[in-house]
Amino acid sequence: MNQRRQFLQAVACAAAFAVAGTAAAGAAYPTQSIKLVVPFAPGGSTDLAARMLAEYGGRELGQAIVVENRAGAGGSVGMEFVARAKPDGYTLGMATVSTHGANPAVYGSKLKYDPVKDFTPVTNVATTPSVFAVNPDKVPAKTMKEFLALAKAHPNKYSFGTPGAGSLGHANIEHFMALAHIQLLHVPYKGAGPAMNDALAGQVDAITDNLPSALPHIQAGKLRALAVLSEKRSPALPDVPTYAELGFPEMGGGGWFGVVAPAGTPPEIVARLNAAFHKAMQNPEFVRRMADSGATLIPTTPAEFGKQIREAMDRYHRVAQMANIRAD
Repeated sequence: MNQRRQFLQAVACAAAFAVAGTAAAGAAYPTQSIKLVVPFAPGGSTDLAARMLAEYGGRELGQAIVVENRAGAGGSVGMEFVARAKPDGYTLGMATVSTHGANPAVYGSKLKYDPVKDFTPVTNVATTPSVFAVNPDKVPAKTMKEFLALAKAHPNKYSFGTPGAGSLGHANIEHFMALAHIQLLHVPYKGAGPAMNDALAGQVDAITDNLPSALPHIQAGKLRALAVLSEKRSPALPDVPTYAELGFPEMGGGGWFGVVAPAGTPPEIVARLNAAFHKAMQNPEFVRRMADSGATLIPTTPAEFGKQIREAMDRYHRVAQMANIRAD
Protein backbone atom coordinates (compact mmCIF):
# COMPACT_ATOMS: atom_id res chain seq x y z
CA MET A 1 0.00 0.00 0.00
CA ASN A 2 2.81 2.39 0.89
CA GLN A 3 4.52 1.68 -2.43
CA ARG A 4 1.30 2.44 -4.32
CA ARG A 5 0.84 5.69 -2.35
CA GLN A 6 4.42 6.72 -3.10
CA PHE A 7 3.91 5.92 -6.78
CA LEU A 8 0.75 8.03 -6.99
CA GLN A 9 2.46 10.89 -5.19
CA ALA A 10 5.34 10.73 -7.67
CA VAL A 11 2.93 10.82 -10.62
CA ALA A 12 1.10 13.80 -9.12
CA CYS A 13 4.37 15.65 -8.56
CA ALA A 14 5.48 14.97 -12.12
CA ALA A 15 2.18 16.27 -13.48
CA ALA A 16 2.43 19.37 -11.34
CA PHE A 17 5.96 20.06 -12.57
CA ALA A 18 4.80 19.57 -16.18
CA VAL A 19 1.96 22.05 -15.76
CA ALA A 20 4.26 24.53 -14.05
CA GLY A 21 6.82 24.09 -16.82
CA THR A 22 4.22 24.73 -19.50
CA ALA A 23 2.96 27.85 -17.74
CA ALA A 24 6.51 29.11 -17.32
CA ALA A 25 7.22 28.48 -20.99
CA GLY A 26 4.10 30.42 -21.95
CA ALA A 27 5.08 33.32 -19.72
CA ALA A 28 8.59 33.49 -21.17
CA TYR A 29 7.52 32.96 -24.77
CA PRO A 30 8.97 33.94 -27.17
CA THR A 31 12.69 33.69 -26.48
CA GLN A 32 13.79 33.25 -30.10
CA SER A 33 12.67 34.08 -33.63
CA ILE A 34 9.43 32.60 -34.97
CA LYS A 35 8.98 30.97 -38.35
CA LEU A 36 5.80 31.89 -40.25
CA VAL A 37 5.27 29.48 -43.13
CA VAL A 38 3.51 30.77 -46.24
CA PRO A 39 2.36 27.73 -48.25
CA PHE A 40 2.62 29.60 -51.55
CA ALA A 41 5.33 31.22 -53.65
CA PRO A 42 6.48 34.80 -52.90
CA GLY A 43 4.47 37.63 -54.38
CA GLY A 44 0.93 36.39 -53.82
CA SER A 45 -1.67 37.85 -51.48
CA THR A 46 -1.01 35.34 -48.69
CA ASP A 47 2.68 36.22 -48.85
CA LEU A 48 1.96 39.95 -48.73
CA ALA A 49 -0.35 39.58 -45.71
CA ALA A 50 2.14 37.33 -43.92
CA ARG A 51 5.01 39.77 -44.36
CA MET A 52 2.94 42.62 -42.95
CA LEU A 53 1.87 40.48 -40.01
CA ALA A 54 5.48 39.42 -39.45
CA GLU A 55 6.63 43.04 -39.43
CA TYR A 56 4.04 44.42 -37.01
CA GLY A 57 3.43 41.24 -35.00
CA GLY A 58 7.15 40.80 -34.44
CA ARG A 59 7.32 44.22 -32.84
CA GLU A 60 4.60 43.26 -30.35
CA LEU A 61 6.23 39.92 -29.51
CA GLY A 62 9.73 41.37 -29.21
CA GLN A 63 11.16 38.76 -31.56
CA ALA A 64 11.66 38.55 -35.31
CA ILE A 65 9.04 36.66 -37.28
CA VAL A 66 10.71 35.14 -40.32
CA VAL A 67 8.52 34.36 -43.33
CA GLU A 68 9.39 31.11 -45.10
CA ASN A 69 7.72 30.19 -48.41
CA ARG A 70 7.00 26.48 -48.92
CA ALA A 71 4.92 26.25 -52.08
CA GLY A 72 3.39 23.24 -53.77
CA ALA A 73 0.15 21.31 -54.27
CA GLY A 74 -2.11 24.32 -53.79
CA GLY A 75 -0.59 25.11 -50.41
CA SER A 76 -0.65 21.54 -49.12
CA VAL A 77 3.14 21.16 -48.93
CA GLY A 78 3.57 24.11 -46.59
CA MET A 79 0.62 23.17 -44.42
CA GLU A 80 1.87 19.62 -44.02
CA PHE A 81 5.19 21.04 -42.82
CA VAL A 82 3.40 23.16 -40.20
CA ALA A 83 1.23 20.23 -39.10
CA ARG A 84 4.33 18.11 -38.45
CA ALA A 85 6.31 20.86 -36.67
CA LYS A 86 7.00 20.88 -32.94
CA PRO A 87 4.04 22.52 -31.14
CA ASP A 88 6.13 25.07 -29.26
CA GLY A 89 4.94 28.29 -30.89
CA TYR A 90 8.06 28.75 -33.01
CA THR A 91 6.53 27.41 -36.24
CA LEU A 92 3.28 28.96 -37.44
CA GLY A 93 1.44 28.84 -40.75
CA MET A 94 -0.72 31.11 -42.85
CA ALA A 95 -3.93 29.19 -43.40
CA THR A 96 -6.30 30.19 -46.19
CA VAL A 97 -9.64 29.10 -47.59
CA SER A 98 -7.53 27.19 -50.10
CA THR A 99 -5.45 25.19 -47.60
CA HIS A 100 -8.29 24.64 -45.12
CA GLY A 101 -11.35 24.63 -47.39
CA ALA A 102 -10.71 23.84 -51.04
CA ASN A 103 -7.77 21.44 -50.57
CA PRO A 104 -9.57 19.06 -48.19
CA ALA A 105 -12.49 18.93 -50.61
CA VAL A 106 -10.40 18.41 -53.74
CA TYR A 107 -7.61 16.15 -52.47
CA GLY A 108 -9.70 14.09 -50.05
CA SER A 109 -7.77 11.16 -48.61
CA LYS A 110 -4.66 12.18 -50.58
CA LEU A 111 -4.22 15.21 -48.34
CA LYS A 112 -1.43 14.56 -45.85
CA TYR A 113 -2.86 16.71 -43.07
CA ASP A 114 -6.19 17.10 -41.34
CA PRO A 115 -7.26 20.78 -41.48
CA VAL A 116 -8.95 20.51 -38.08
CA LYS A 117 -7.15 17.84 -36.06
CA ASP A 118 -3.59 18.79 -37.04
CA PHE A 119 -3.78 22.51 -36.23
CA THR A 120 -4.55 24.93 -33.44
CA PRO A 121 -6.27 28.10 -34.73
CA VAL A 122 -4.66 31.32 -33.50
CA THR A 123 -6.56 34.12 -35.25
CA ASN A 124 -8.01 35.03 -38.58
CA VAL A 125 -6.39 38.14 -40.00
CA ALA A 126 -8.12 39.49 -43.08
CA THR A 127 -10.74 38.79 -45.68
CA THR A 128 -10.22 39.84 -49.25
CA PRO A 129 -12.12 39.61 -52.51
CA SER A 130 -10.69 37.58 -55.31
CA VAL A 131 -10.82 38.99 -58.82
CA PHE A 132 -11.16 37.45 -62.26
CA ALA A 133 -9.02 39.46 -64.66
CA VAL A 134 -7.86 39.08 -68.25
CA ASN A 135 -4.79 40.21 -70.13
CA PRO A 136 -6.13 43.08 -72.28
CA ASP A 137 -3.63 42.31 -75.05
CA LYS A 138 -4.89 38.73 -75.34
CA VAL A 139 -8.61 39.04 -74.58
CA PRO A 140 -10.72 41.74 -76.29
CA ALA A 141 -13.64 41.44 -73.83
CA LYS A 142 -14.33 44.59 -71.83
CA THR A 143 -16.99 42.99 -69.61
CA MET A 144 -17.78 39.56 -68.23
CA LYS A 145 -20.78 39.33 -70.55
CA GLU A 146 -18.47 39.80 -73.53
CA PHE A 147 -15.98 37.29 -72.13
CA LEU A 148 -18.67 34.65 -71.63
CA ALA A 149 -19.76 35.13 -75.25
CA LEU A 150 -16.18 34.57 -76.42
CA ALA A 151 -15.71 31.55 -74.18
CA LYS A 152 -18.94 29.93 -75.37
CA ALA A 153 -18.01 30.53 -79.01
CA HIS A 154 -14.50 29.09 -78.53
CA PRO A 155 -14.43 26.29 -75.88
CA ASN A 156 -10.97 25.70 -74.36
CA LYS A 157 -9.42 28.55 -76.36
CA TYR A 158 -8.95 30.83 -73.36
CA SER A 159 -6.67 29.77 -70.52
CA PHE A 160 -6.64 30.80 -66.88
CA GLY A 161 -3.83 30.52 -64.34
CA THR A 162 -4.24 29.54 -60.69
CA PRO A 163 -1.89 28.96 -57.71
CA GLY A 164 -2.20 25.22 -58.31
CA ALA A 165 -4.49 22.27 -58.96
CA GLY A 166 -6.98 22.05 -56.12
CA SER A 167 -6.27 25.60 -54.97
CA LEU A 168 -9.02 28.01 -54.05
CA GLY A 169 -8.63 29.77 -57.40
CA HIS A 170 -8.99 26.48 -59.23
CA ALA A 171 -12.09 25.49 -57.24
CA ASN A 172 -13.71 28.88 -57.74
CA ILE A 173 -13.24 28.94 -61.51
CA GLU A 174 -14.30 25.32 -61.96
CA HIS A 175 -17.41 26.29 -60.00
CA PHE A 176 -17.93 29.33 -62.24
CA MET A 177 -17.46 27.30 -65.43
CA ALA A 178 -20.09 24.84 -64.27
CA LEU A 179 -22.54 27.64 -63.48
CA ALA A 180 -21.86 29.63 -66.68
CA HIS A 181 -21.64 26.56 -68.95
CA ILE A 182 -18.26 27.50 -70.41
CA GLN A 183 -14.99 25.62 -70.76
CA LEU A 184 -11.65 27.32 -70.12
CA LEU A 185 -8.18 25.76 -70.12
CA HIS A 186 -6.75 25.45 -66.61
CA VAL A 187 -3.02 26.14 -66.18
CA PRO A 188 -1.87 25.37 -62.61
CA TYR A 189 1.22 27.01 -61.10
CA LYS A 190 3.18 26.57 -57.88
CA GLY A 191 1.79 29.68 -56.27
CA ALA A 192 -0.05 32.88 -57.11
CA GLY A 193 3.14 34.81 -57.88
CA PRO A 194 4.25 32.67 -60.86
CA ALA A 195 0.66 32.55 -62.15
CA MET A 196 0.47 36.34 -62.03
CA ASN A 197 3.80 36.72 -63.84
CA ASP A 198 2.56 34.60 -66.75
CA ALA A 199 -0.78 36.41 -66.87
CA LEU A 200 1.06 39.72 -67.17
CA ALA A 201 3.34 38.27 -69.84
CA GLY A 202 0.39 36.91 -71.82
CA GLN A 203 1.33 33.25 -71.34
CA VAL A 204 -2.18 32.71 -69.97
CA ASP A 205 -5.22 34.73 -70.97
CA ALA A 206 -6.84 35.17 -67.57
CA ILE A 207 -6.20 34.77 -63.88
CA THR A 208 -8.15 34.50 -60.69
CA ASP A 209 -6.25 35.97 -57.76
CA ASN A 210 -6.82 37.73 -54.48
CA LEU A 211 -7.29 41.44 -54.89
CA PRO A 212 -4.27 42.70 -52.88
CA SER A 213 -1.74 41.17 -55.26
CA ALA A 214 -3.74 41.79 -58.45
CA LEU A 215 -4.80 45.38 -57.74
CA PRO A 216 -1.55 47.19 -58.72
CA HIS A 217 -1.55 45.46 -62.11
CA ILE A 218 -5.22 46.29 -62.67
CA GLN A 219 -4.63 49.92 -61.76
CA ALA A 220 -1.66 50.02 -64.14
CA GLY A 221 -3.81 48.71 -67.01
CA LYS A 222 -1.82 45.49 -67.34
CA LEU A 223 -4.89 43.44 -66.40
CA ARG A 224 -8.60 44.09 -66.90
CA ALA A 225 -10.88 43.08 -64.02
CA LEU A 226 -14.20 41.53 -65.03
CA ALA A 227 -15.65 40.30 -61.72
CA VAL A 228 -14.93 40.23 -57.99
CA LEU A 229 -15.80 37.41 -55.63
CA SER A 230 -17.13 39.19 -52.55
CA GLU A 231 -20.37 40.04 -50.81
CA LYS A 232 -20.30 43.54 -52.28
CA ARG A 233 -18.22 45.58 -54.69
CA SER A 234 -14.74 46.46 -53.58
CA PRO A 235 -14.09 50.16 -52.85
CA ALA A 236 -10.79 49.67 -54.70
CA LEU A 237 -12.68 48.59 -57.86
CA PRO A 238 -16.07 50.27 -57.62
CA ASP A 239 -16.91 49.74 -61.30
CA VAL A 240 -16.32 45.99 -61.27
CA PRO A 241 -19.43 43.89 -60.49
CA THR A 242 -19.62 40.96 -58.11
CA TYR A 243 -20.43 37.49 -59.40
CA ALA A 244 -23.81 37.80 -57.71
CA GLU A 245 -24.56 40.95 -59.71
CA LEU A 246 -23.64 39.06 -62.86
CA GLY A 247 -26.22 36.41 -62.07
CA PHE A 248 -24.09 33.90 -60.17
CA PRO A 249 -24.94 34.30 -56.46
CA GLU A 250 -23.90 30.69 -55.83
CA MET A 251 -20.25 31.79 -56.11
CA GLY A 252 -20.45 33.18 -52.57
CA GLY A 253 -17.93 35.54 -50.98
CA GLY A 254 -14.18 36.10 -50.81
CA GLY A 255 -11.36 34.33 -49.05
CA TRP A 256 -9.40 34.91 -45.85
CA PHE A 257 -5.90 34.59 -44.37
CA GLY A 258 -5.30 33.45 -40.81
CA VAL A 259 -2.62 32.09 -38.49
CA VAL A 260 -2.54 28.51 -37.26
CA ALA A 261 -0.09 26.58 -35.07
CA PRO A 262 0.53 22.83 -34.89
CA ALA A 263 -1.97 20.87 -32.82
CA GLY A 264 -0.94 20.64 -29.19
CA THR A 265 0.52 24.14 -28.96
CA PRO A 266 0.06 25.24 -25.32
CA PRO A 267 -2.97 27.49 -24.71
CA GLU A 268 -0.77 30.09 -23.00
CA ILE A 269 1.31 30.48 -26.17
CA VAL A 270 -1.78 30.61 -28.41
CA ALA A 271 -3.21 33.35 -26.17
CA ARG A 272 0.06 35.29 -26.31
CA LEU A 273 0.14 35.10 -30.11
CA ASN A 274 -3.52 36.04 -30.44
CA ALA A 275 -3.08 39.12 -28.23
CA ALA A 276 0.08 40.23 -30.03
CA PHE A 277 -1.40 39.83 -33.51
CA HIS A 278 -4.59 41.63 -32.51
CA LYS A 279 -2.57 44.53 -31.14
CA ALA A 280 -0.55 44.61 -34.36
CA MET A 281 -3.80 44.79 -36.34
CA GLN A 282 -4.77 47.91 -34.38
CA ASN A 283 -1.69 49.76 -35.59
CA PRO A 284 -2.98 52.60 -37.84
CA GLU A 285 -0.26 51.95 -40.42
CA PHE A 286 -1.11 48.25 -40.55
CA VAL A 287 -4.80 49.10 -40.97
CA ARG A 288 -4.04 51.61 -43.75
CA ARG A 289 -1.75 49.29 -45.67
CA MET A 290 -4.22 46.42 -45.55
CA ALA A 291 -7.06 48.69 -46.65
CA ASP A 292 -4.96 50.02 -49.52
CA SER A 293 -4.44 46.44 -50.67
CA GLY A 294 -8.18 45.80 -50.76
CA ALA A 295 -8.30 43.65 -47.63
CA THR A 296 -10.55 43.97 -44.55
CA LEU A 297 -9.19 43.02 -41.14
CA ILE A 298 -11.18 40.35 -39.26
CA PRO A 299 -9.34 39.49 -36.01
CA THR A 300 -11.00 36.59 -34.19
CA THR A 301 -10.65 34.41 -31.14
CA PRO A 302 -9.11 30.97 -31.75
CA ALA A 303 -12.56 29.40 -31.34
CA GLU A 304 -14.14 31.76 -33.87
CA PHE A 305 -11.40 31.03 -36.37
CA GLY A 306 -11.89 27.30 -35.87
CA LYS A 307 -15.57 27.72 -36.72
CA GLN A 308 -14.68 29.63 -39.91
CA ILE A 309 -12.33 26.83 -40.94
CA ARG A 310 -15.07 24.21 -40.52
CA GLU A 311 -17.51 26.36 -42.50
CA ALA A 312 -15.00 26.70 -45.37
CA MET A 313 -14.53 22.92 -45.41
CA ASP A 314 -18.27 22.33 -45.64
CA ARG A 315 -18.72 24.91 -48.40
CA TYR A 316 -15.98 23.61 -50.66
CA HIS A 317 -16.98 20.00 -50.21
CA ARG A 318 -20.30 21.04 -51.75
CA VAL A 319 -18.52 22.98 -54.52
CA ALA A 320 -16.20 20.05 -55.32
CA GLN A 321 -19.13 17.68 -55.62
CA MET A 322 -21.19 20.06 -57.76
CA ALA A 323 -18.36 20.93 -60.16
CA ASN A 324 -16.79 17.45 -60.00
CA ILE A 325 -13.39 18.82 -58.99
CA ARG A 326 -10.75 16.22 -58.15
CA ALA A 327 -6.97 16.54 -57.92
CA ASP A 328 -5.12 13.95 -59.98
